[in-house]
Amino acid sequence: MSSARQIAYGVLLTVEHGAQSGDALDRALAGLDSREAGLATEIVYGVLRRRAHLHALMARVSSRRPEKMDAHVRIAIEMGAYQMRFLDRVPDHAAVSESVDLVKHAKKNQASALVNAVLRRLPPLPEKWPDEALEFSLPAWLWRRWVSRFGLDMARRLGEASLRPPEPFIRLQAGSELPPDCEPTEVAGCFRVTGSVPEGARRQDIGAQSVVPLLDLQPDQRFLDVCAAPGNKTAQALEMPGLKAIACDSSEARLAAFHAGGAHLVRLDAAQALPFTAVFDRILVDAPCSGTGTLARNPEIRWRLAQTELKKHAERQRRILRNALECLKPGGRLVYSTCSLEREENEDVVRAVAPERVRAERLRLPGRHAGDGFYAAVLT
Repeated sequence: MSSARQIAYGVLLTVEHGAQSGDALDRALAGLDSREAGLATEIVYGVLRRRAHLHALMARVSSRRPEKMDAHVRIAIEMGAYQMRFLDRVPDHAAVSESVDLVKHAKKNQASALVNAVLRRLPPLPEKWPDEALEFSLPAWLWRRWVSRFGLDMARRLGEASLRPPEPFIRLQAGSELPPDCEPTEVAGCFRVTGSVPEGARRQDIGAQSVVPLLDLQPDQRFLDVCAAPGNKTAQALEMPGLKAIACDSSEARLAAFHAGGAHLVRLDAAQALPFTAVFDRILVDAPCSGTGTLARNPEIRWRLAQTELKKHAERQRRILRNALECLKPGGRLVYSTCSLEREENEDVVRAVAPERVRAERLRLPGRHAGDGFYAAVLT
Protein backbone atom coordinates (compact mmCIF):
# COMPACT_ATOMS: atom_id res chain seq x y z
CA MET A 1 0.00 0.00 0.00
CA SER A 2 1.12 3.54 -0.66
CA SER A 3 1.89 5.62 2.42
CA ALA A 4 -0.54 8.26 1.14
CA ARG A 5 -3.48 5.83 1.20
CA GLN A 6 -2.54 4.38 4.56
CA ILE A 7 -2.35 7.87 6.02
CA ALA A 8 -5.65 8.93 4.42
CA TYR A 9 -7.31 5.79 5.80
CA GLY A 10 -5.99 6.48 9.29
CA VAL A 11 -7.05 10.13 9.19
CA LEU A 12 -10.56 9.29 7.99
CA LEU A 13 -10.94 6.76 10.80
CA THR A 14 -9.77 9.40 13.27
CA VAL A 15 -12.30 11.88 11.89
CA GLU A 16 -14.95 9.19 12.23
CA HIS A 17 -14.27 9.27 15.98
CA GLY A 18 -14.59 13.04 16.29
CA ALA A 19 -11.27 14.55 15.21
CA GLN A 20 -11.12 17.59 12.95
CA SER A 21 -9.85 16.70 9.49
CA GLY A 22 -7.37 19.59 9.28
CA ASP A 23 -5.79 18.88 12.66
CA ALA A 24 -5.61 15.14 11.98
CA LEU A 25 -3.99 15.70 8.58
CA ASP A 26 -1.43 18.15 9.95
CA ARG A 27 -0.30 15.57 12.49
CA ALA A 28 -0.29 12.67 10.03
CA LEU A 29 1.53 14.45 7.20
CA ALA A 30 4.51 15.67 9.23
CA GLY A 31 7.68 14.66 7.38
CA LEU A 32 5.88 13.15 4.37
CA ASP A 33 7.08 14.11 0.88
CA SER A 34 4.90 16.60 -0.96
CA ARG A 35 3.53 14.18 -3.56
CA GLU A 36 2.34 11.64 -1.01
CA ALA A 37 1.04 14.40 1.25
CA GLY A 38 -0.90 15.88 -1.66
CA LEU A 39 -2.56 12.57 -2.52
CA ALA A 40 -3.46 11.85 1.11
CA THR A 41 -4.97 15.33 1.47
CA GLU A 42 -6.93 14.99 -1.78
CA ILE A 43 -8.39 11.63 -0.71
CA VAL A 44 -9.35 12.75 2.82
CA TYR A 45 -11.07 15.96 1.79
CA GLY A 46 -12.53 14.43 -1.35
CA VAL A 47 -14.16 11.56 0.55
CA LEU A 48 -15.57 13.92 3.18
CA ARG A 49 -16.89 16.45 0.64
CA ARG A 50 -18.32 13.83 -1.73
CA ARG A 51 -19.57 11.27 0.81
CA ALA A 52 -23.21 11.55 -0.30
CA HIS A 53 -22.16 10.97 -3.92
CA LEU A 54 -20.03 7.98 -2.96
CA HIS A 55 -22.81 6.44 -0.87
CA ALA A 56 -25.30 6.86 -3.69
CA LEU A 57 -22.99 4.93 -6.03
CA MET A 58 -22.22 2.28 -3.41
CA ALA A 59 -25.90 1.74 -2.60
CA ARG A 60 -26.64 0.82 -6.22
CA VAL A 61 -24.37 -2.25 -6.12
CA SER A 62 -24.46 -3.32 -2.48
CA SER A 63 -27.31 -4.92 -0.54
CA ARG A 64 -25.82 -3.42 2.61
CA ARG A 65 -26.49 0.29 3.11
CA PRO A 66 -23.20 2.25 3.40
CA GLU A 67 -24.17 3.85 6.73
CA LYS A 68 -24.73 0.35 8.19
CA MET A 69 -21.27 -0.91 7.21
CA ASP A 70 -18.40 -1.24 9.63
CA ALA A 71 -16.47 2.03 9.50
CA HIS A 72 -13.19 0.32 8.50
CA VAL A 73 -14.92 -1.32 5.57
CA ARG A 74 -17.02 1.65 4.50
CA ILE A 75 -14.08 4.07 4.50
CA ALA A 76 -11.96 1.70 2.41
CA ILE A 77 -14.77 1.51 -0.17
CA GLU A 78 -15.29 5.29 -0.06
CA MET A 79 -11.60 5.86 -0.71
CA GLY A 80 -11.57 3.48 -3.66
CA ALA A 81 -14.77 4.90 -5.10
CA TYR A 82 -13.52 8.47 -4.79
CA GLN A 83 -10.28 7.66 -6.62
CA MET A 84 -12.13 5.77 -9.36
CA ARG A 85 -14.77 8.42 -10.05
CA PHE A 86 -13.12 11.72 -9.14
CA LEU A 87 -9.34 11.27 -9.64
CA ASP A 88 -8.20 10.77 -13.22
CA ARG A 89 -4.60 10.00 -12.31
CA VAL A 90 -5.36 6.84 -10.29
CA PRO A 91 -5.93 3.62 -12.32
CA ASP A 92 -9.09 1.79 -11.26
CA HIS A 93 -7.25 -1.46 -10.60
CA ALA A 94 -4.90 0.31 -8.18
CA ALA A 95 -7.78 1.91 -6.30
CA VAL A 96 -9.53 -1.46 -5.98
CA SER A 97 -6.50 -3.48 -4.90
CA GLU A 98 -5.30 -0.94 -2.36
CA SER A 99 -8.76 -0.61 -0.83
CA VAL A 100 -8.85 -4.39 -0.42
CA ASP A 101 -5.40 -4.27 1.17
CA LEU A 102 -6.58 -1.58 3.60
CA VAL A 103 -9.31 -3.78 5.07
CA LYS A 104 -6.95 -6.74 5.25
CA HIS A 105 -4.40 -4.60 7.07
CA ALA A 106 -7.20 -3.56 9.47
CA LYS A 107 -7.80 -7.29 10.15
CA LYS A 108 -11.16 -7.21 8.38
CA ASN A 109 -10.24 -10.04 5.99
CA GLN A 110 -13.81 -11.31 5.80
CA ALA A 111 -14.84 -7.98 4.23
CA SER A 112 -12.26 -8.01 1.44
CA ALA A 113 -14.64 -9.77 -0.96
CA LEU A 114 -17.31 -7.12 -0.31
CA VAL A 115 -14.85 -4.27 -0.94
CA ASN A 116 -13.65 -5.92 -4.15
CA ALA A 117 -17.17 -6.64 -5.42
CA VAL A 118 -18.59 -3.17 -4.72
CA LEU A 119 -15.71 -1.35 -6.35
CA ARG A 120 -15.54 -3.58 -9.42
CA ARG A 121 -19.28 -3.10 -10.00
CA LEU A 122 -19.29 0.60 -9.16
CA PRO A 123 -21.55 2.50 -11.60
CA PRO A 124 -20.39 5.61 -13.45
CA LEU A 125 -21.31 9.07 -12.25
CA PRO A 126 -24.83 10.00 -13.36
CA GLU A 127 -25.36 12.83 -15.82
CA LYS A 128 -27.67 14.40 -13.23
CA TRP A 129 -28.16 13.59 -9.54
CA PRO A 130 -31.80 12.94 -8.56
CA ASP A 131 -32.08 15.95 -6.23
CA GLU A 132 -30.17 19.15 -5.52
CA ALA A 133 -29.14 18.31 -1.97
CA LEU A 134 -27.44 15.20 -3.35
CA GLU A 135 -26.00 17.18 -6.26
CA PHE A 136 -23.99 19.24 -3.77
CA SER A 137 -23.44 16.38 -1.30
CA LEU A 138 -25.33 18.20 1.45
CA PRO A 139 -27.78 17.07 4.12
CA ALA A 140 -31.31 17.72 2.88
CA TRP A 141 -32.21 19.85 5.91
CA LEU A 142 -29.27 22.20 5.35
CA TRP A 143 -30.01 22.54 1.63
CA ARG A 144 -33.64 23.46 2.38
CA ARG A 145 -32.51 26.11 4.89
CA TRP A 146 -30.11 27.70 2.42
CA VAL A 147 -32.76 27.83 -0.35
CA SER A 148 -35.23 29.41 2.07
CA ARG A 149 -32.72 31.93 3.45
CA PHE A 150 -30.71 32.86 0.35
CA GLY A 151 -32.77 31.77 -2.66
CA LEU A 152 -32.09 28.94 -5.10
CA ASP A 153 -29.33 30.65 -7.10
CA MET A 154 -27.27 31.61 -4.05
CA ALA A 155 -27.87 28.21 -2.43
CA ARG A 156 -26.42 26.57 -5.54
CA ARG A 157 -23.39 28.84 -5.38
CA LEU A 158 -22.92 27.91 -1.72
CA GLY A 159 -23.21 24.23 -2.60
CA GLU A 160 -20.69 24.52 -5.43
CA ALA A 161 -18.25 26.39 -3.18
CA SER A 162 -18.56 23.68 -0.50
CA LEU A 163 -17.22 21.09 -2.98
CA ARG A 164 -14.15 23.10 -4.02
CA PRO A 165 -10.82 23.14 -2.17
CA PRO A 166 -10.48 26.52 -0.45
CA GLU A 167 -8.09 29.09 -1.87
CA PRO A 168 -4.95 29.67 0.23
CA PHE A 169 -4.49 33.08 1.88
CA ILE A 170 -1.73 34.33 4.15
CA ARG A 171 -1.35 37.20 6.62
CA LEU A 172 1.58 39.62 6.33
CA GLN A 173 2.35 42.52 8.67
CA ALA A 174 2.80 45.98 7.21
CA GLY A 175 6.29 46.47 5.81
CA SER A 176 6.89 42.75 5.17
CA GLU A 177 8.45 41.80 1.86
CA LEU A 178 5.86 40.30 -0.48
CA PRO A 179 6.75 36.67 -1.25
CA PRO A 180 6.49 35.38 -4.83
CA ASP A 181 3.17 34.03 -6.10
CA CYS A 182 1.15 36.29 -3.78
CA GLU A 183 -1.27 39.06 -4.65
CA PRO A 184 -3.03 41.62 -2.43
CA THR A 185 -6.73 41.41 -1.61
CA GLU A 186 -9.33 43.93 -0.48
CA VAL A 187 -8.44 43.13 3.16
CA ALA A 188 -5.28 45.00 4.18
CA GLY A 189 -2.47 42.60 5.04
CA CYS A 190 -4.25 39.62 3.46
CA PHE A 191 -2.69 38.05 0.37
CA ARG A 192 -3.98 35.39 -1.99
CA VAL A 193 -1.41 32.70 -2.78
CA THR A 194 -1.39 31.81 -6.48
CA GLY A 195 1.43 29.26 -6.29
CA SER A 196 3.11 27.49 -3.40
CA VAL A 197 2.44 28.78 0.10
CA PRO A 198 5.65 30.47 1.31
CA GLU A 199 7.45 28.50 4.01
CA GLY A 200 6.75 29.88 7.45
CA ALA A 201 3.89 32.11 6.29
CA ARG A 202 0.86 32.40 8.57
CA ARG A 203 -2.07 30.88 6.72
CA GLN A 204 -5.37 32.55 7.54
CA ASP A 205 -8.53 32.62 5.46
CA ILE A 206 -9.60 35.97 4.03
CA GLY A 207 -13.00 35.63 5.70
CA ALA A 208 -11.36 35.33 9.10
CA GLN A 209 -9.04 38.25 8.33
CA SER A 210 -12.02 40.46 7.43
CA VAL A 211 -13.32 40.49 11.03
CA VAL A 212 -10.60 42.32 13.01
CA PRO A 213 -10.65 45.49 10.82
CA LEU A 214 -14.26 46.05 11.96
CA LEU A 215 -12.93 46.72 15.48
CA ASP A 216 -11.28 49.95 14.29
CA LEU A 217 -8.38 49.38 16.69
CA GLN A 218 -6.30 52.35 17.81
CA PRO A 219 -2.84 52.47 19.43
CA ASP A 220 -2.61 51.78 23.17
CA GLN A 221 -6.19 50.59 23.55
CA ARG A 222 -7.28 47.81 25.90
CA PHE A 223 -8.46 44.82 23.88
CA LEU A 224 -10.28 41.68 25.02
CA ASP A 225 -10.63 38.55 22.86
CA VAL A 226 -13.02 36.25 24.72
CA CYS A 227 -12.98 33.12 22.49
CA ALA A 228 -9.46 33.55 21.22
CA ALA A 229 -7.79 30.19 20.50
CA PRO A 230 -5.97 29.33 18.31
CA GLY A 231 -4.96 33.00 18.23
CA ASN A 232 -4.91 34.12 14.60
CA LYS A 233 -7.31 37.01 15.15
CA THR A 234 -5.49 38.04 18.34
CA ALA A 235 -2.23 38.08 16.39
CA GLN A 236 -3.86 40.24 13.71
CA ALA A 237 -5.13 42.66 16.39
CA LEU A 238 -1.67 42.86 17.95
CA GLU A 239 -0.33 44.40 14.75
CA MET A 240 -1.68 47.64 16.26
CA PRO A 241 1.17 49.35 18.19
CA GLY A 242 0.85 49.45 21.96
CA LEU A 243 -2.32 47.34 22.11
CA LYS A 244 -2.89 45.90 25.60
CA ALA A 245 -4.47 42.53 24.87
CA ILE A 246 -6.08 39.85 27.00
CA ALA A 247 -6.97 36.61 25.19
CA CYS A 248 -9.30 34.06 26.77
CA ASP A 249 -10.35 30.52 25.97
CA SER A 250 -11.98 27.67 27.87
CA SER A 251 -9.46 25.05 26.69
CA GLU A 252 -6.12 24.71 28.45
CA ALA A 253 -4.74 22.68 25.53
CA ARG A 254 -5.76 25.31 22.97
CA LEU A 255 -4.21 28.07 25.06
CA ALA A 256 -1.01 26.03 25.35
CA ALA A 257 -0.80 26.02 21.55
CA PHE A 258 -1.81 29.69 21.22
CA HIS A 259 -0.30 31.34 18.13
CA ALA A 260 -0.22 34.99 19.20
CA GLY A 261 2.63 36.30 21.31
CA GLY A 262 2.17 39.51 23.27
CA ALA A 263 -1.26 38.81 24.78
CA HIS A 264 -1.98 37.97 28.40
CA LEU A 265 -3.69 34.56 28.33
CA VAL A 266 -6.58 33.68 30.64
CA ARG A 267 -8.40 30.36 30.83
CA LEU A 268 -12.12 30.90 31.28
CA ASP A 269 -15.51 29.97 29.89
CA ALA A 270 -16.99 33.12 28.38
CA ALA A 271 -20.49 31.69 28.79
CA GLN A 272 -20.00 32.34 32.53
CA ALA A 273 -19.72 35.79 34.12
CA LEU A 274 -16.34 37.31 33.21
CA PRO A 275 -13.87 38.49 35.89
CA PHE A 276 -13.43 41.94 34.32
CA THR A 277 -15.04 45.32 34.75
CA ALA A 278 -16.03 47.67 31.92
CA VAL A 279 -12.49 48.73 31.04
CA PHE A 280 -12.01 47.50 27.48
CA ASP A 281 -12.02 49.83 24.49
CA ARG A 282 -12.42 46.98 22.03
CA ILE A 283 -13.77 43.43 22.43
CA LEU A 284 -13.87 40.58 19.95
CA VAL A 285 -16.44 37.79 20.40
CA ASP A 286 -15.57 35.24 17.71
CA ALA A 287 -18.15 32.83 19.08
CA PRO A 288 -18.06 29.03 18.86
CA CYS A 289 -20.61 28.06 16.21
CA SER A 290 -21.83 25.40 13.80
CA GLY A 291 -19.23 26.39 11.18
CA THR A 292 -21.57 26.07 8.18
CA GLY A 293 -19.60 28.80 6.40
CA THR A 294 -16.51 26.55 6.35
CA LEU A 295 -17.77 23.34 4.70
CA ALA A 296 -15.09 23.47 1.99
CA ARG A 297 -12.38 23.70 4.66
CA ASN A 298 -14.05 21.47 7.29
CA PRO A 299 -16.19 19.11 5.19
CA GLU A 300 -16.94 16.71 8.05
CA ILE A 301 -19.20 19.36 9.60
CA ARG A 302 -21.93 18.63 7.04
CA TRP A 303 -22.22 15.04 8.31
CA ARG A 304 -21.85 15.81 12.03
CA LEU A 305 -24.11 18.80 12.50
CA ALA A 306 -27.74 18.23 13.44
CA GLN A 307 -30.32 20.96 12.93
CA THR A 308 -31.27 20.75 16.60
CA GLU A 309 -27.74 21.86 17.57
CA LEU A 310 -28.29 25.35 16.16
CA LYS A 311 -30.56 26.25 19.09
CA LYS A 312 -27.94 25.04 21.59
CA HIS A 313 -25.24 27.07 19.85
CA ALA A 314 -27.44 30.17 19.89
CA GLU A 315 -28.21 29.88 23.61
CA ARG A 316 -24.50 29.74 24.43
CA GLN A 317 -23.68 32.54 21.98
CA ARG A 318 -26.23 34.85 23.64
CA ARG A 319 -24.68 34.22 27.06
CA ILE A 320 -21.20 34.93 25.75
CA LEU A 321 -22.26 38.15 24.05
CA ARG A 322 -24.12 39.42 27.15
CA ASN A 323 -21.12 38.73 29.35
CA ALA A 324 -18.70 40.41 26.94
CA LEU A 325 -20.83 43.54 26.67
CA GLU A 326 -20.56 43.98 30.44
CA CYS A 327 -16.81 44.49 29.94
CA LEU A 328 -17.08 47.18 27.25
CA LYS A 329 -16.33 50.70 28.45
CA PRO A 330 -18.53 53.66 27.43
CA GLY A 331 -17.73 54.65 23.85
CA GLY A 332 -16.17 51.25 23.18
CA ARG A 333 -16.77 48.89 20.26
CA LEU A 334 -17.45 45.15 20.22
CA VAL A 335 -17.48 42.86 17.19
CA TYR A 336 -19.52 39.67 17.37
CA SER A 337 -18.62 37.14 14.66
CA THR A 338 -19.17 33.53 13.62
CA CYS A 339 -18.22 31.35 10.67
CA SER A 340 -21.85 30.24 10.47
CA LEU A 341 -24.37 31.13 7.75
CA GLU A 342 -27.37 30.42 9.98
CA ARG A 343 -29.61 33.26 11.16
CA GLU A 344 -30.13 31.72 14.62
CA GLU A 345 -26.41 32.12 15.37
CA ASN A 346 -26.01 35.53 13.80
CA GLU A 347 -28.69 38.20 13.41
CA ASP A 348 -31.01 36.54 15.92
CA VAL A 349 -28.28 36.52 18.59
CA VAL A 350 -27.39 40.21 18.42
CA ARG A 351 -31.05 41.22 18.20
CA ALA A 352 -31.94 39.10 21.23
CA VAL A 353 -29.11 40.59 23.31
CA ALA A 354 -28.69 44.25 22.33
CA PRO A 355 -30.60 45.31 19.20
CA GLU A 356 -30.25 49.01 20.00
CA ARG A 357 -26.45 48.74 20.06
CA VAL A 358 -25.97 47.19 16.60
CA ARG A 359 -24.26 49.66 14.25
CA ALA A 360 -23.35 47.48 11.26
CA GLU A 361 -23.57 43.91 10.01
CA ARG A 362 -21.58 41.99 7.39
CA LEU A 363 -22.19 38.57 5.86
CA ARG A 364 -19.64 36.89 3.60
CA LEU A 365 -21.04 34.08 1.48
CA PRO A 366 -18.82 31.46 -0.19
CA GLY A 367 -19.44 31.57 -3.91
CA ARG A 368 -20.10 35.31 -3.75
CA HIS A 369 -17.08 36.32 -1.67
CA ALA A 370 -13.64 34.74 -1.54
CA GLY A 371 -12.88 32.38 1.32
CA ASP A 372 -15.01 31.03 4.12
CA GLY A 373 -18.43 32.34 5.07
CA PHE A 374 -18.47 34.77 8.01
CA TYR A 375 -21.00 36.94 9.82
CA ALA A 376 -19.95 39.97 11.84
CA ALA A 377 -21.87 42.63 13.74
CA VAL A 378 -20.47 45.84 15.20
CA LEU A 379 -21.97 46.86 18.57
CA THR A 380 -21.17 49.99 20.57
